[in-house]
Amino acid sequence: MATIVVALGGNAILRAGQRGTHEEQLANVDMTAEKLAQLVKRGHRLVVTHGNGPQVGNLLIQNEAGRDLVPALPLDACGAQTQGQLGYMIQQCLESALLKEGISLPVVALVTRSRVAADDPAFANPTKPIGPFFSREHAQQRMAGGEHWIEDSGRGWRRVVPSPLPLEILEIEAIKTLVAGKALVVAAGGGGVPVLRRGDKLEGVEAVSDKDYASCRLACALGADMLLILTDVDKVAINFGTPEQKNLDRITVNEAASYLAQGYFGTGSMAPKVKAAIDFMKSGGKKAVIASLVNAVNAVEGKAGTIFLP
Repeated sequence: MATIVVALGGNAILRAGQRGTHEEQLANVDMTAEKLAQLVKRGHRLVVTHGNGPQVGNLLIQNEAGRDLVPALPLDACGAQTQGQLGYMIQQCLESALLKEGISLPVVALVTRSRVAADDPAFANPTKPIGPFFSREHAQQRMAGGEHWIEDSGRGWRRVVPSPLPLEILEIEAIKTLVAGKALVVAAGGGGVPVLRRGDKLEGVEAVSDKDYASCRLACALGADMLLILTDVDKVAINFGTPEQKNLDRITVNEAASYLAQGYFGTGSMAPKVKAAIDFMKSGGKKAVIASLVNAVNAVEGKAGTIFLP
């Protein structure tokens, strides 16, 4: 029996072209849960992480639309709120999928915090776009209030926030206890709510933790056998989207690090996933795999995806 941290990509919850209604997201999660249930049926213990970018974006739109009626929530509260929303969806769908297989196990969704460092370079250079697009005038008004905004590819102006690396999953002991008790755990959604420790006080910050690296931190602290990063492509590739595209079946940590340094992987897409896989392996992990969601079972069995070797 292997303990696997499964990092779900955005396509597990929201597909391209969808509006993001509750019904659409629930249907997507339901199909995702069927894949996860097959892993449990094969005897594996799962800790599931997930993204929350579109959902936080929608909350920020609601903040803007209702700003004159209801006080807007800070970003850390939006992160916690969407962790609860998506954790509930995964919890419902996964428990139902397990029952269809005749498996009765508790599924626990845990609002999770990631401790970050106050001196993380990301705080001096916010780069993570969040929320909707606005006019230059709106952006200037918000920048006067201390926020950071950028013009994004001619489509308008977006707020950018820091994306610090998570140093510690604060709920790790609770997660260990739940896993030991045979619970399936949903945790570290969206990378966890980023918090700073100031003396004996913890403070939420206006930032977005790197969700792939948070999954790596969680897998390392848990002593997981495998980090399985599920996305919308079958394998990691170099020269992606060009006639010279080369899919990678197996790759050593050193080879992956070399490709990463040469810029072969997209900064906002594949690069964080590759870095997380590398760091997991360097921290003593046994196996890291990046694969498509539809091939999750085959990926665990070594028949699909990109497998990272020492």
